[in-house]
Amino acid sequence: MGAQALLWFLPFTLPIAIWVAWSDMKFMKIPNKAVLALLGVYLIVGLIVFPLKIYGWGWALAGILLLIGIISTSAGLMGAGDAKFAAAMAPFFATADIRIVFALFAACLLGAFASHRAMKCLPPFRAATTDWESWTNKDFPMGLALAGTLIFYPVLAALLG
Repeated sequence: MGAQALLWFLPFTLPIAIWVAWSDMKFMKIPNKAVLALLGVYLIVGLIVFPLKIYGWGWALAGILLLIGIISTSAGLMGAGDAKFAAAMAPFFATADIRIVFALFAACLLGAFASHRAMKCLPPFRAATTDWESWTNKDFPMGLALAGTLIFYPVLAALLG
């Protein structure tokens, strides 16, 4: 039930995830509107595709991750936008196997880091994106890896059954 339900979210979460990845690379910021849009998707679609108990657990996960994110941001471990986006993503993983989520996030993080650094070195791509702050900022646009996790998990969960 959970894997199939996650596919119902994908048409709505995919454009938001792309928006977040692009915004974080271009401006090194994740817009609050994107976070609220993602929560809105869960608010409406989650109520339709998840049983009420799982739906409630999703909101609880969002609250827990928001608290962890606030603490992590205060400690300088992550940006506030990353923390808010991770909290908004949390409800979509209410039925997830946490081991798979962490393994996928690790893969997305490595892939995002490698591809971001590689694209930074390609003159045609760099010339087309000269105004992107992520090219010169010392921090990595974590929204790229978070967005990848949000995009790929429903597909992976459906494939794994």
